[in-house]
Amino acid sequence: MQRNRLFIKLSGLFLVILLVTGLISTYITTFTAIHYFQEANQRLNAKLAQYTVDHLPNTFLPDGKIDTNSIQDLMHSMMVINPDVEVYLIDANGKILTDVAPDKVVVRHQVNMDPIRRFIATDGKSYILGDDPRDQLGSKVFSAAPILQDGHLKGYYYIILASQEQAGVFSMLREAYALKLGSKLLLFTLLGSLLIGIVVFWYQTKQLRHISGVMADFQQGDYQARIAEDKSPDFGILRNTFNDMASKIQAYIQKIISIDSFRKELIANISHDLRTPLSIIQGYTETMMMKHGQLPEETAVTYIENIHESSKRLTGLVNQLFELSKLESNQIELHKEPFAVDELVKDMMHRYEILASKKSITLKFNNRKKIPLVLGDIALVERVIQNILDNAMKFTPQGGIIEVSITHDDKHVKIQISDNGEGISESEQSAIFDRYIKSAGALKQSAGSGLGLAIARKIIELHDSTIQVKSKLHAGSTFSFQLPALHAKPVMP
Repeated sequence: MQRNRLFIKLSGLFLVILLVTGLISTYITTFTAIHYFQEANQRLNAKLAQYTVDHLPNTFLPDGKIDTNSIQDLMHSMMVINPDVEVYLIDANGKILTDVAPDKVVVRHQVNMDPIRRFIATDGKSYILGDDPRDQLGSKVFSAAPILQDGHLKGYYYIILASQEQAGVFSMLREAYALKLGSKLLLFTLLGSLLIGIVVFWYQTKQLRHISGVMADFQQGDYQARIAEDKSPDFGILRNTFNDMASKIQAYIQKIISIDSFRKELIANISHDLRTPLSIIQGYTETMMMKHGQLPEETAVTYIENIHESSKRLTGLVNQLFELSKLESNQIELHKEPFAVDELVKDMMHRYEILASKKSITLKFNNRKKIPLVLGDIALVERVIQNILDNAMKFTPQGGIIEVSITHDDKHVKIQISDNGEGISESEQSAIFDRYIKSAGALKQSAGSGLGLAIARKIIELHDSTIQVKSKLHAGSTFSFQLPALHAKPVMP
């Protein structure tokens, strides 16, 4: 019932509009019909006044008096033939001199001459209303003609073509006509329009009912609910707006769920990963406290070194966890600037020289071409390269090789880091960038949190790029990513 309220309201409103327009249409039709009859009556009897002038050439006697008897005889004869006319004799200024009107009920003694002059000027071919001598405010169709004697204007014959008696009959007929016409319009035109309108409103509100139903489903938790195109063809803008809004809301909800899931996972992983170094620290400290003064100096130093290494690992793990947490929740803002990535790589490889020499690892930097500047966050890009180099140093055996090469095209600069270490199997390559996922080779190592590559991937994604890996088990790995090249514009002289 709730969904049909709009249909009921629209149908009721449409019915009211039809009734109002039907009444207005009936009034206009009735008025037009009467207007048409009056105009036809005036056109048919336009020469009636001139006929009177032609048959009474001596309306005014030589002494200036009116030939009343002759006028009365002719006027009575005319009224016998057409009892609806009222004949008036007026002077040049419109003053009524004599008349032949039923019951002698004449309330005006003078009529306006402007309509009479316009009627004569148009030879009776225009629809013009003149003053009704029997009605102080009324107007009627008429016929008029000037009375000329000896070349002088003596007055006018002014003949009302629709008497008050006729108007009274017309008034009663008009009401009956309006009633008949209105009933027919209501039965045929209005009823038909109403039925058509109800069908149209039902069809349109059917689409709205579908739309409101989908919205209700979305409100109740069905975030996959979308408005189908075939069920809302006439509400495209509303459909597209809702679907776009629903998709954005769904994306935000998924993001919130993902962040919440990550938070729970982060807490679980922190508690798991921190347990080992904390247990080591706690174990050694308890032993040193229990055997205070009893441990040999070398043993005590070894315990302290282990505590120190565990605390360093603990600190690094916590830092990585919070770094990844910020990256996952988009709390890190990029500070992009142009920089020379080849110079950055050179500086970083110098830092790894001592560690590489300890493991007899050869570091190579392949850069034969001039590399353009890149646009990015230099600190975060350095973090990516560091994480990849850390993995390479960790899994490259003694006597191995780590090579960094930089190439470029018109739009991008590509950084590629290769090693000939343990390698990664194809089944593991798609998951090594996930949090806490380690390859089989990495699992053999006691160190490492499994967060380094996850952090690297997220940083590269923030730079609108991707990090890729190509590897073969026991044959080494190659990690690569690219950054947008920044081409300097030539300086105009």
